[in-house]
Order: sequence, then C-alpha cells, then structure tokens
Amino acid sequence: MMTRSVDTTQELAAFLRTRRERLDPQDFGLPSRRQSRRTPGLRREEVAELAGVSIDYIVRLEQARGLRPSAEVVEALARALRLVPDERAYLFDLTQQRPCNTDKLATTAAPSLARLVADLSPLPAMLMNHRYDILAWNGEMARLLLDFDDLPVSQRNAMWLCLMRPEMRDFYVDRERVVREGVAHLRAAWAAHPEDQALTDLIAEFITRDQEFARLWDERDVRVNGRGRKVMRHPDVGSIAVHFETLTPLQDPDQVLVIYRAADDESQSALDRLPAR
Repeated sequence: MMTRSVDTTQELAAFLRTRRERLDPQDFGLPSRRQSRRTPGLRREEVAELAGVSIDYIVRLEQARGLRPSAEVVEALARALRLVPDERAYLFDLTQQRPCNTDKLATTAAPSLARLVADLSPLPAMLMNHRYDILAWNGEMARLLLDFDDLPVSQRNAMWLCLMRPEMRDFYVDRERVVREGVAHLRAAWAAHPEDQALTDLIAEFITRDQEFARLWDERDVRVNGRGRKVMRHPDVGSIAVHFETLTPLQDPDQVLVIYRAADDESQSALDRLPAR
C-alpha cells in the first residue's frame, strides 16, 4: 500500500528481500537443497557471505530496523545481489547515498526546450518530466496520441492517460510491456525524488484505481528505458509501429525529450495520413 511519503527503510527491506529471493543458488555454485529451502532464492547467510557483512546485518536490513548502509556496503550488496544498473541506482537512492536534487521540480517546459520540440517536426516529439507529466509537444505527437490542449493539466501525464483514459486502454498492442516499463520508470523516479509529494500521490492513485499497476508495482522492477519500439492502434489510420529515443537535457536532468520515428514504410505512410485534431 502506498504511503504519503517514501518510507525508504521499509522499501529498502522489501527490495532487498525480493532481489534475494529471485536469485538461483545454482548460479553461485551453491547446492539447491530444494527440500530444505523454505523460501526461493538465496538465504540471508549466503547474501551476507557474498557481500562481506554479518548475517545479523542482513537480517536487520530486511526487517527495516533503521540501518543506513554506507556507500561501500551498498556497492557490496549490489554486487552480491547481481543488480542491473537501474536497480543499483535505485538501491543507492533508497539508502540516500546519492545526492538528492533539491531544486524546484519542473512543471513547465523551458522556452528553448519547447521550441526544440516544435522544431523536431515532422517527427512526433514531446517533453516530459520524471513523473511523466507532458510539458511540451508538437502537432505530430498530438495527432498520433491525443490533443493535449483539450486536456486538463492534471491529465497531461503519459501514465495517467494510459491507465485511466478509456480510449487509450487498447491503444498499445503490447500494453502490458508498455505499462510494465512505465511502472519500473516511476519506481526509480519515486526513490530518486522522495520529496515529490505530487509523484507519491500519483502513484497512490494508480495503485488504488488500477489493479494492473498495483500488481506490477508490487514486483519492484526498476528500469529506465531510453529506447525501444512500440506498436499502436490508431483509430483513424490503423497500426503504426515506431522506434522511440529518449534524450536528457544536460541542464534539465529530470526532464526527457521523447522522439518517435516510423519503424517501417507502412507506418510512415500512416503517420503522413494522420488528420489534424
């Protein structure tokens, strides 16, 4: 259940448990001893040995007993649990071993970035912050997705639209993958911005109102996906496949510029036929 703020001690405990339980002892050259293992994955003592810490230390971490590991211990845990880069960054955020950004969080696009989004036409493009709030977009993106000008500001959020907007529920062919990647991004953003109450409230709304989001949130996947492919069912022109690229402005590291390119000739033809909204 989502709380009013990030309880990093409880989240750290749950995250460490889930990462430990997903590991296969055989990958570490350990006997499986399936009959004697009450839970999946590695035992606490095995993680402790791999990380070079005491068993009691791992127990206290997993029981949320208020420990704050040093950067060296966090790195050792990340190696022991074989965390991928996004999970490692998440662990550092949870333990407050990475500096937090105390600047005011962006809710509007800088004029230069808004102009850049417009100048990227005819490629569909939009600018979002770490919450997935849509701050700027060009006409091509509005024709492909929605006319954002007609939406209340509170609904100009890519995840909110995907989960809550009825006509968007079947818009993505591989909907679960799109939602899963979005959840994993929001979890990373949540840990990196514990001061962002608006983000915490948004996640709480999703957990309460959408069972799919709640299920995926409980899996504690962490990933920031910078590029990939999406296939969309557009109501006017049919199937459109795009490759997307996500770029981060150096002076605005909590914002991302998302650019779509047609994945094939048929999709480009469909993009060219999109009617104005």
